Amino acid sequence: MAPHDKRVRKRRQARGLATIAVSAALVSGLVMGVDAEVVPTDDARAPGPGATATPELSAAPTSPPAAPVPLLPESADRAPGKEIPPFGVFLASDGRGVVRMDQFSRWLGGTELTVGHTYLPGNHWSDIEGRAHFLEAWARWRNEKSDRTLVLNVPMQARNEEGVPDHEVRQLVRRGAAGDFDHHFRALAERLVRLKVPDTVIVLGWEMNGTTYTHRCGPDPQAWKTYWKRIVTTMRAVPGQNFKFDFTPSRGRDAVPWTECYPGDDTVDIVGMDSYDQPAGMSFDQQVSEPYGLQEHVEFAKAHGKPISYPEWGLFRNGDNPEYMRRMLAWITEHKPLYNTITDYCPHGVWQCDANPESSRVYRSVLSGRTDPANPVPTPTPTPTPEAPVTPEPQNCSELDLGDWVEHWLGGKLCIRFTWW
Repeated sequence: MAPHDKRVRKRRQARGLATIAVSAALVSGLVMGVDAEVVPTDDARAPGPGATATPELSAAPTSPPAAPVPLLPESADRAPGKEIPPFGVFLASDGRGVVRMDQFSRWLGGTELTVGHTYLPGNHWSDIEGRAHFLEAWARWRNEKSDRTLVLNVPMQARNEEGVPDHEVRQLVRRGAAGDFDHHFRALAERLVRLKVPDTVIVLGWEMNGTTYTHRCGPDPQAWKTYWKRIVTTMRAVPGQNFKFDFTPSRGRDAVPWTECYPGDDTVDIVGMDSYDQPAGMSFDQQVSEPYGLQEHVEFAKAHGKPISYPEWGLFRNGDNPEYMRRMLAWITEHKPLYNTITDYCPHGVWQCDANPESSRVYRSVLSGRTDPANPVPTPTPTPTPEAPVTPEPQNCSELDLGDWVEHWLGGKLCIRFTWW
């Protein structure tokens, strides 16, 4: 989909100034002889990709929050005792994504996120070897609880988003099929084992049926399939590994039918699909029934004895589309993928993107309070009179005036609680 390595860029100057302003305010409070602390709000949103606010700080809204929207009426999606497939969210590739997992969970009323999703950059071969330090933070998150799953998208080529022409892609794919790049993937597998995440789900060469990435399949499908098999065989040969390899095309035909790229059951553990709400004007029913669409994906996986997944999904060309959100969540509940992770940044997301309020309400109403699939939180009865949202914010809270510019990057005003000696 969108370039993934660009999600971790930072505007360092804005972040520095915001941090200085916050530090000055806190020091001022201590000099006055009071104990000051940042008071987070329940509905504080983390900044979007590339934003500058320090992720550990939550902010009080600058304007009164909207009245809470009643949860959807109880339906098949929320039937008591009905199992909810494991799910997570992509929030950022680097350590900010780890921090935001807890914030997103609180936004969902404490619903446990059991799937963490990140991407290796694809600029250099050293990126693909897993040298990025943020892998350590994701490994710690994974190992905090035994029921968690780490999903890692791994490029099959360096210069993966540089618009490499077909003739050069063909040469690179053939070199990979001949084993020229095996050592890079062996290094990655060894690093993941050292980090104690040997059961990572590897989404290898995702959206290979398109034209975006250098690791695309179209220029030479046969060599691409051989290359995939070499990578999987190489990584499986590392002692201690227990990886699962997820073959994930984008929905629809794209540049080449994704079935032509399928490398075989012996080296594929999961058949995934990246499925966004596109193209413009396409209904959800059409997304299901189109050639190489959602229905064919489910049937193909079943025929090959593989579970399905949705590593990337979300809004796109049809804007804020609550009907798509409702239907996609129902599809996931019905077909029970091994995991799914919504892409949460604009234009796709529901939490870090304010452009999709109606879809956000649908997502939140369906998934809020899912702390125990066997005992789901009851759906409140809708009331005609809006009530103020419940937040953990205490009384005696004083807002800091840091200026419009700083508050823009922080996502709102900071609220400071003062405890007198």
